[in-house]
Amino acid sequence: MDKKTLHESHPDIVLRLKRAEGHLRSTIAMIEAGRNCVDVAQQLHAIEKAVINAKKALIHDHVDHCLDAQSDTDPATAKAALAEFKAISKYL
Repeated sequence: MDKKTLHESHPDIVLRLKRAEGHLRSTIAMIEAGRNCVDVAQQLHAIEKAVINAKKALIHDHVDHCLDAQSDTDPATAKAALAEFKAISKYL
């Protein structure tokens, strides 16, 4: 499968990451302005969750569309798909 294929979920993932990027910039400004540490920690937690959710969406999309598409092929391709799944699953 072409590694440069844009999946249906990619635009949504990009939006999630851009939102997280904006929150990260705001959080940096909060720290530079000496804002309350609890408020900063709360923002960092939200950023972390946003990135984790984007990562999960990407991995689930990959499993659903890339690996699933390879599952009905010859044994060598199925073995390669399993190896790819093992490789990506370490990021879960």
